[in-house]
Amino acid sequence: MTNVCLLGRTVVGMLFGSDDPLGKIIRLQNQPFRIIGVMQPKDLSSNGFDQDDFIVMPYTTAMKKLRGMYWLDDIYASAISADAITPAVEQIANLLRQRHHLRPGEPDDFNIRHPEDTLKAQESTSHTFTLMLGSIASVSLLVGGIGIMNIMLVSVTERTREIGVRMAVGATEQDVRTQFLIEALTLSLAGGAVGVALGIVASTGVSKLLNWPSIVTPFAILAAVAFSIAIGIFFGYYPALKASQLDPIHALRFE
Repeated sequence: MTNVCLLGRTVVGMLFGSDDPLGKIIRLQNQPFRIIGVMQPKDLSSNGFDQDDFIVMPYTTAMKKLRGMYWLDDIYASAISADAITPAVEQIANLLRQRHHLRPGEPDDFNIRHPEDTLKAQESTSHTFTLMLGSIASVSLLVGGIGIMNIMLVSVTERTREIGVRMAVGATEQDVRTQFLIEALTLSLAGGAVGVALGIVASTGVSKLLNWPSIVTPFAILAAVAFSIAIGIFFGYYPALKASQLDPIHALRFE
């Protein structure tokens, strides 16, 4: 039960800055610990956890001197290969049952978790999170599309006389329909451009604030543009169709 420890790079930076910590003493729960080494940096894990923000010490020292315990809560084990994981789990289970003096038929008084369980839990969480974000995005697109359609319907109503004049001087239904579709598409693309810019700014801000890695890929930007085009065409078609079907005579008399 020696009072020695190894520090991660993050801990070294917070406690000593640029000074060399080797041989120095730190206190944990009012007990002195001598620093005998610094771990190689590992940076962030896949879930955003800082793998350099930790202290390593003998487990007997941590159990008995810091926590006042005489048993281990968790043990991390590593198999030599992926194929060896299942046999290793069985061997560990048998050894623990033997050490805990469990009779045949008695339930285990311990839990063994291996990487597949962790991966399945992460996949389930990621799938649920994706569905939630997809639902929110779908509602947002629907609301935005309805807003575009309403704006274009108001525009058609306010510009009825203009439409009548265009038709009177030779504009076809196709010309009018194309005009209003282009206006709806422009409005949708403008909103999409603002959304992409705000998304990039928000992603960068969250990444810096919480130290979470974030990447905005070109595919995501192209997908946003494609959805903007689709929303503009889909929700702008009805107002454009309504404008193209106006009677020029009635349109010219509209006040």
